[in-house]
This record gives sequence, structure tokens and C-alpha cells, in this order.
Amino acid sequence: MKTFIYYKYRQAMRDSTNRIIRLREQMALDGIDAYIIYSADPHNSEYPADHWKFREYVSGFNGSAGLVVVTKNHAGLWTDSRYFIQAEKQLRGSAVELHKMGMPGVPDYISYLTYLLPSGGTVGVDGRTVTEEEFRSLSRTLGNFGIMMNMRLDYAAEIFAARPALPTTSVWLMPAGKEGRTRAAKLAAVRKAMCEVGATHYIVSALDDVAWLTNMRGGDVEYNPVFYAYMIISETEAHIYVNPHKLTAEISEALSSDGIVPHLYEHFERDVAQIPRTSRVFYDPSQLNALCAALLPAECARIEGCGIVTRLKAVKSAEEIANMEKAHARDGAAMVRFARWMTENVGKVPMRELDLSQRLTAERAKDGLYISDSFGTIMAYGENAAIVHYEPTIETNAEIAPQGLLLIDSGAQYMDGTTDVTRTFALGPLTDKERLHYTLTLKGTIGLAQAIFPAGTRGTQLDTFARQAMWRYGIDYGHGTGHGVGYCLNVHEGPQSISKKLIDVTLEQGMVTSDEPGVYKEGCHGVRIENLTVCVEAKRTDFGTFLGFKTLTMFPIDKSPIMVELLTPQEIKWLNDYHQTVLKVLEPLVDGADLDWLRNACQPI
Repeated sequence: MKTFIYYKYRQAMRDSTNRIIRLREQMALDGIDAYIIYSADPHNSEYPADHWKFREYVSGFNGSAGLVVVTKNHAGLWTDSRYFIQAEKQLRGSAVELHKMGMPGVPDYISYLTYLLPSGGTVGVDGRTVTEEEFRSLSRTLGNFGIMMNMRLDYAAEIFAARPALPTTSVWLMPAGKEGRTRAAKLAAVRKAMCEVGATHYIVSALDDVAWLTNMRGGDVEYNPVFYAYMIISETEAHIYVNPHKLTAEISEALSSDGIVPHLYEHFERDVAQIPRTSRVFYDPSQLNALCAALLPAECARIEGCGIVTRLKAVKSAEEIANMEKAHARDGAAMVRFARWMTENVGKVPMRELDLSQRLTAERAKDGLYISDSFGTIMAYGENAAIVHYEPTIETNAEIAPQGLLLIDSGAQYMDGTTDVTRTFALGPLTDKERLHYTLTLKGTIGLAQAIFPAGTRGTQLDTFARQAMWRYGIDYGHGTGHGVGYCLNVHEGPQSISKKLIDVTLEQGMVTSDEPGVYKEGCHGVRIENLTVCVEAKRTDFGTFLGFKTLTMFPIDKSPIMVELLTPQEIKWLNDYHQTVLKVLEPLVDGADLDWLRNACQPI
């Protein structure tokens, strides 16, 4: 194994060096002093298709967040704290240096460029891979230092050897009873919102927005059931730009019945440039790529804001919520079958992280409505769990022993919902620090779950509910506490979030959001406990409407690591009540030894 890893590092160093040399040669031909390689595709997707993974091709780093800057004498990767450990391992032996964003003394990539490049220098990007919002901010800052931008440099087309083709997977219509709302109703809601902001045209570029609006799903992007497409909606017409081979006669007829006209995906940019010059065009600058924004006729009035579809789909309908509850129940039953086998056999039969990950996926795949996992399963034992977005590989595949902690963050896409659940299991004896960190994490999960707040509250105002117990011990975590979740769509969905970062979006009834605090001790262990919740009305008083959270995730929380003396009576009651709900929901779905395990796991403390 050591010989294999050493060879891989040597190969990575050679590959990265050769690719950067080729990139610098092209930069020199075009008079480019620095080139930025973003991690997105033209739709700003979290999980771009392999066709767009140029950053990974150049650097070897495959985390979902980060960018590479290549200059004449330096190549650097900028990524955040979730990926520090992963990036250090994957960049080892490569020609790319890690820059830890947010750490003392580490400039962001824009500051780095302003310091390094002279006035009159030029920075290149592929405008399809950066949003209009980010490109505008970058251009403004660099322009203050006399540095110019060139957004029309698709170096991946020149350098990306054996580049995978764009996906050609089929799309399908959501089954009857699973749509949530009809296509016609969604289009009507979109046009109503367009009228309210004075727009004649609306450009829809996010893949999950297109999928939701058309009540279609696909498989172009790993883990997210979406397909590559754009839409342009006017007051009287709707146009979708998609590979025509994806559309069956049934789908074409369904689209046509609601006035949606298909066009070639490749014709989108051409048609953006041909939008009538008297139009008032609405788009989301945090979603639309910079090149498309630049192609809009200069005479068009531009109206910017959070995507209309993004806002509409974030608030789930009663049908969507009811379906998600069913999906979470079946998902919990699959987790019970997996967890019972794992906890009873650890130390008795050989098992490694990848073995467990595959077994968990197989349990979920028994469900007739299962589509795929909703993200790469984080099956992290021991010190691997300290890597927030760890995903086991052949090189890191730890053997599971009957001691310490195992963190499992996993989920699935079902025809009737999307799941995302994290549990940390005690597999045997624990240290006092492991038990303390576990208990503080649980207190954070419960703290947010119990929150009651007035309508109009933003996620950043709720973030402290999950962190306050840890803060008393001088402990914190680097990731957000909660993200939005789609309905048979992206497991990470906006616009709402719960984090330290100020995002001016209020929590509304019907929004589904995760609750996932954690503690990570590098080189030792990691703990995270995550449930999905739906925002609901809690009460109405003379002071207005107050909201709270209803937990959707149905799976027991391991009680064995808890320092019960650190829990308040209210926290103990919440945990016992939650387990009684889990037992009531899952009892009809499991039997035999799995039912015995469930009943024991849900015993009150």
C-alpha cells in the first residue's frame, strides 16, 4: 500500500507540473499574467459534471469548494476550513500550494492578485465558470489597481486532455402525486413575481430551478437529479434549452401543453444576445454566469435579485412536505437495518469504511423510489471524522474496530424527497473528551431544534442556538449549522441558511433546513449530529407570529456517549420525545432483530 501511495504522489506531481506548464504556455501566448480556475460549471452547480472539472484536472484536489490561481511563477489552491486536511493530502507531491482561506496571515486570492500583479496586468477566466456577481466584484477590485480582466478564455478546451463529453443521460417527468405543484401553476407564480418586479424576461440558469419549474428530473450531475438546461421566460412564452435527445415524445407533449418550447442547449447564448433591446430582464447575479450576463444587449434594462424560482421552490407545498415525511420514514428504516448489522458485527467480521458505505447504499437502494445517494457518503472512523467533508478512498479506507467513534453523514434521493442525516456512533470505549464533544454537539442539535423565533428571523440570528453550549467550553466549528434541502433535488439548496454568515433571507414556513453542529479534533476524532427540519408555525400572540422547527429525520441518536449530567431536563425531554416519535414512525417498517434494535435504541434516558 505504501508503494502504491508513493507512486500515486509521484504521478500526481508529474501530472500537475505538466498541466501547469501547458497552461502557462497558453497564458503567455494570450498575454495573461494570472489565470483563475473556478470549480463551477456554467450553471454554478455544486457538483459539476466531469466535463467541467478543470480545477481538479490541474490540481488533483477534488473537494467541492475552492479555486486555483496560476501565475507565471506560482500555482495556488484557495479553499476553506472544511477542506484543509483533505487538500493537504491531495496536493502533497503536486505543483500546487495550499492557501488556507480565513486563516491569519493568509490573503484571499483577490488580495494576492492585487499584491502580485502590476498595473496594466491582465487576469483571465472562463466567464462561463464564474457568476456575474463574483466577476463584477473581482473586476471592480482589480480595476482599482489598474488590472484588467479577460473573461473569454476557455483554456480547458485547449489543455484538458481526454476531456469527458457533456452528459447525455435521459430526463423523466415526476410521477403523478409527486410533483408538489403543477407546471402551469409554477409558471403562473413565476410570471406573477416577474410582474411584481417589472420584468418582461427572466433567465433561469440554475439546474435545480429548471428541474423544479418543469417537473422533470435527470441524471447529468452526480447526486443531484438534474439535467443541463437553461430557460428564458417572457410574459407570454417559455423557452427551454436542452439536448433534444433527452426529450421523449411524452415529455415534449407535456412541455408543449404548458407552452414551453424546446431549443438546442448550444443556442442559449445566441438567444440571450437576441433578447429584444427594449426588454427588462430579471436574473440572479449569484447564479447566472458572467459570460451570459455580458451577452445581454446593453440596451436591456437589468433587474437583479434572488432567483424567482429559487425563492418559490424553497417553500415546500403541503404535498411536498407530506411526501418528504414518507421518504424520511423509509430512509430511517434503511438506516436501522444498516445500523443493527454494523453495531452487532463490529469487531466480529472485518469491515472498513468503504465496505460500510457500500452496504448503507445497498440498504437504501432496496426502496422502490430510490434514485441515488444525495451526496458522497461520509463514512469516517476515528481521526478521519475530523475531516469535515471526508469521503473514504482506497488510500484512506480505515479498518473499523470496536472502539472510538464512527461518523456517518449520508442521504438519498427518492422520487418523493431528499434525505440527509448524520449520526455518530460509539463502537466501544471512549475517552472523556470524545464523550464531552459528543454531548456538546447533541446539546447544539437540540438547542436549534427547540428554538422559537418571530417571523422575519434570519438564519444568522439562529446560529447561536447550536453553538452556545460549545462556546462555553471554548469550542467552535468552521462550517455552517444549516443549509436548505430540495425536494427530490439538490441536497444543498438556497436561499436560506443557518450560519455565522449574514445572509439576508428570512426563515419561512415550509422551508426545509438542516440542523448539524459538530466538533472536530484534528488527528483524533470528529462528531456531528444532523437532522432535517421543516419550518412551521409555533404560536400566534399579541406580538405576532412565531415559528419553530419540526424534525423530519427519523432515526435514533446514539445515547451511549452522552454525559447525561450535562443535559438539562428540557434537553432530556426533547431527546426522549424524539425517540418516541421515531419508534412510532419506524415500528411498522422493520421487524425481527431490526425491530428489537430499534426499540432498544429508542429507550428513554
